[in-house]
Amino acid sequence: MSNNKSDAVVYVVDDDFAVCDSLALLIESTGQTVRSFESAKAFLNNYDPGYPGCLLLDVRMPSMNGLELQEELLKRAISIPIIFISGHAGIPDSAKAFRTGAVDFLEKPFDNEILLERIEESIKIDIASREQLNQNREILKRFEHLTAREKEVLKLVVNGYSSKEAAIILDISNRTVETHRYHVMEKMRAESLAELIVMATQCDRLNSN
Repeated sequence: MSNNKSDAVVYVVDDDFAVCDSLALLIESTGQTVRSFESAKAFLNNYDPGYPGCLLLDVRMPSMNGLELQEELLKRAISIPIIFISGHAGIPDSAKAFRTGAVDFLEKPFDNEILLERIEESIKIDIASREQLNQNREILKRFEHLTAREKEVLKLVVNGYSSKEAAIILDISNRTVETHRYHVMEKMRAESLAELIVMATQCDRLNSN
């Protein structure tokens, strides 16, 4: 999975071929890769989650409209920043789009410079989101390599118990607790207790989702 800006793809979904074509030319003029589709179904069949990017999406389309595609992406757990474009949508449509996580909602005709700025911002959002996801996966992977006893020691340490108190609770020696604590720090690759606490908090949050 790439997190490089140079690999980003801007997807354009609009049932009007002329609009797709003109948007593709505009975006490609900045050196950005563009993939255009005239239906939501075509986009779903060809979307590649391996690359960062954003989705430029028309609201009013036959078969599956833009808002319905947005809902379908949520159902499929596909997270991609969406910029809606429309020449006919009203306040209810834009409100629904934002509630469901849209980055922006631009009415046709829109300022090309503003559109390109929003695309740039959306790609940065997607790259940051992917980097955070990778970091979360790595932390969970490290956590799963801890033994059951090390996880017990970790829980007590991050909750403020001293090694001596943890030893009493777990009915083991203080030296054994210190050894487990050392292994926990090493396996989690934590530089400090504060960093370890942050990691443990992330693990609890991720495991509860």
